[in-house]
Amino acid sequence: SHWPGSSARTDRYYQNKLRLALIGQSLFGQEVYANLQKQGHKVVGVFTVPDKDGKADPLAVAAEKDGTPVFKFPRWRVKGKPILEVVETYKSVGAELNVLPFCSQFIPMNVIDYPIHGSIIYHPSILPLHRGASAINWTLINGDKKAGFSIFWADDGLDTGPILLQRECPVEPNDTVDTLYNRFLFPEGIKAMVEAVQLIADGKAPRIPQPEEGASYEGIQKKSNAKVNSQPAEAIHNWIRGHDKVPGAWITINGQVVTLYGSSLLSGTVPTGQALEIEEASQPGLITNKGLVLYGLDAKAILVKNLQFEDGKMIPAAKYFSTGESSNLELTEEEKKMAEDIRGIWKGILSNIPKIEDTTDFFKSGAASMDVVRLVEEIKQKCGGVQLQNEDVYMATVFQDFIQMFVRKLRGEDTQEELIVDYATKDVNNMTVTMPYQCFINGKFEDAENGKMQRFLLSYASVADVDKAVAAAKEAFDSGPWGKMNPRDRGRLLYKLADLMEDHQEELATIEAIDSGAVYTLALKTHVGMSIQTFRYFAGWCDKIQGTTIPINQARPNHNLTFTKKEPLGVCAIVIPWNYPLMMLAWKSAACLAAGNTLVLKPAQVTPLTALKFAELTVKAGIPKGVINIVPGSGGLVGQRMADHPDIRKLGFTGSTPIGKQIMKSCAVSNLKKVSLELGGKSPLIIFNDCDMDKAVRMGMSSVFFNKGENCIAAGRLFVEESIHDEYITRVVEEIKKMKIGDPLDRSTDHGPQNHKAHLEKLLEYCEVGKKEGATLVYGGYQVDRPGFFMAPTVFTNVEDHMFIAKEESFGPVMVVSKFKDGDIDGVLKRANDTEFGLASGVFTRDINKAMYVSERLEAGTVFINTYNKTDVASPFGGFKQSGFGKDLGEEALHEYLRTKAVTVEY
Repeated sequence: SHWPGSSARTDRYYQNKLRLALIGQSLFGQEVYANLQKQGHKVVGVFTVPDKDGKADPLAVAAEKDGTPVFKFPRWRVKGKPILEVVETYKSVGAELNVLPFCSQFIPMNVIDYPIHGSIIYHPSILPLHRGASAINWTLINGDKKAGFSIFWADDGLDTGPILLQRECPVEPNDTVDTLYNRFLFPEGIKAMVEAVQLIADGKAPRIPQPEEGASYEGIQKKSNAKVNSQPAEAIHNWIRGHDKVPGAWITINGQVVTLYGSSLLSGTVPTGQALEIEEASQPGLITNKGLVLYGLDAKAILVKNLQFEDGKMIPAAKYFSTGESSNLELTEEEKKMAEDIRGIWKGILSNIPKIEDTTDFFKSGAASMDVVRLVEEIKQKCGGVQLQNEDVYMATVFQDFIQMFVRKLRGEDTQEELIVDYATKDVNNMTVTMPYQCFINGKFEDAENGKMQRFLLSYASVADVDKAVAAAKEAFDSGPWGKMNPRDRGRLLYKLADLMEDHQEELATIEAIDSGAVYTLALKTHVGMSIQTFRYFAGWCDKIQGTTIPINQARPNHNLTFTKKEPLGVCAIVIPWNYPLMMLAWKSAACLAAGNTLVLKPAQVTPLTALKFAELTVKAGIPKGVINIVPGSGGLVGQRMADHPDIRKLGFTGSTPIGKQIMKSCAVSNLKKVSLELGGKSPLIIFNDCDMDKAVRMGMSSVFFNKGENCIAAGRLFVEESIHDEYITRVVEEIKKMKIGDPLDRSTDHGPQNHKAHLEKLLEYCEVGKKEGATLVYGGYQVDRPGFFMAPTVFTNVEDHMFIAKEESFGPVMVVSKFKDGDIDGVLKRANDTEFGLASGVFTRDINKAMYVSERLEAGTVFINTYNKTDVASPFGGFKQSGFGKDLGEEALHEYLRTKAVTVEY
């Protein structure tokens, strides 16, 4: 009966409850059991399978631990007839409902129908589709776009009873039986079973007859009928993934059965490799550096990552033709101790084996797939810091091989060997530059899951790629060596990364020049040079991040100590713009990594090349896999998924104010992730008549034309005191005429092309608006007559406060000049602050009192006095108002990627 309650928890506790019999087995059954108990239902009996090799089923283990009656019947029927003693034992527990989460036994109908509410069964398909015991396999084999499960009322047919509830999910292109089960069918199935029981308890459970239309039944998939036959490529891919991991699709090579795992559709150019004859195949396969390429009857191809031989040994398909094994490692004393600990774990799992010898084979000794999960998890728990995967067990099934593999992972000696990079190359700037062009996820370069490419054949990440990258970053933070690493060792890796960037600075600067249009000499000094300085600066911070001790009132007669700790946030997302591709990466990611976080970074869609080259250098520096992930792609797809992702705890963004607002909204709605935003600007530069004119002209030009005006802190508006205005403009125009516009790789070039065509067109339109509103175009305003996206340096005067170009940022080489009356300091300050932006500002005057007065009143995150663009890695950088919040650079940047925990101790 219902009791009134004042809280959700009380209401849930006093809901209607049932006496349940759980009939089944497996981890799924164990979780359903535990959750039903948690919800207050009474499990009066658990009916499961007998122990195997001395090991009880997980459901039995959980129930016995709770003191729940457990019955382990080998069978319920003999020759089709119920066993009377078994049925009577079952009836004695007095269940009101039978719950069958996963059951491999035939249960008699007089047991199914006995309880007052009958029996409910979980089935992993959207019934009436895929009735039978291999439903998940056939969902994938048939190429279904949707998967799901049904909970139905048991009847005397095979999966034909009325439906109680159903849930569905999309099937991803490279889903396997394992991924589909782990992502949806297992976790959501547990919740749904609990929900179904409660619906029955409350008298609200429907009974919807199954339609016969669309019904299908497929037989059990066994190894014997899982052979790969000649079909179109997609059908072969579906066949392989529909059998991965159980029972395993196979081909025959040289008379030996070889099982295939990790299939994906191959798009784009097929990698070069060595031909491999496959019996009964339409054409030979190809062993490449990415895996085994198989061709379908339609001449399209798929890629297979791993191969398993008849003796149980699994290898990466790319190593099929590799000869000889690597020499055995000499173990340290500490490693020998860990090896013995692992031997103990093997013994605990293989309890039927008297002794674990070096030659003991895990699977030949009776281990099953469930034991692989247990082995991996127990080793992770015992030997923290090693990123072990289930596949590693299949690839090293003999104990001594397993230990060698484990130690290589422990030492990080497997990382470099695994890095395979497909380069785009270009002979330019007196060198050959090598540019990775794929997504960088979990320490590897790989094509986007959807196979989509953008310009220059660059991989174009999908939502699935973002999810993979976040999962890799989360694994690296939660379980990998990065999260457990001594901060000083973390700093050492960042120093090494900075050294590698310096070793490759000419190549990085060349890539930056051809990708973004930056003048090579500027790219070398600023884009790349400051990036190197940034990593060195934050590398030094790694072991200097400290909390504080705080005196608090004592709880006499006891004493109290309160202290704070600075902790990393976890997985951070970074989204950067196209004007300083590498430098913006460095400004954000160096602080993020120094704080101990892992990251997923989206470079600008039009300038991803230096970010991908940087990724390659991180592997050479020894940064563990998963710590840094680079996913090129569109902001609307990739960036939006980052803002929405529930496992990302912080997003750092540099870009436009409208997009910043959208990101902030998405971050709030998703999981209240922390945000820092460096957004648009319209930075004022005030030039007084007592300035150093030579310096004011030189620095004023730099404030506008530096990096072709594609500069977030560019002086968007100059205010020049009336008495020097005309002289100032005359001198600026004279200097502009001396500027050399041309090839950014030419060392004498002053002014390169704009980043991309759309931006150039926007700048030309901006100038047209300025002219139409009545501003005076003194110089420029046109596209330079030469190949490329070259914009002439432009000067507007007589710009009034209401005009579009006085209010809006051009983000290009457009100087917008307004004059102000001599001596009207407060008036010009009011005009300078009359903007919703507040990123930077500047003032030129010889009067230090005037300079300080103005600097105190300018509403901007940075004020330059008698200089401009003078940023430094130790100085915090960030805006006010709608130019955003949060800081890059300096000690303050670290706090953007840390959280503070207060700890109080009583003693």
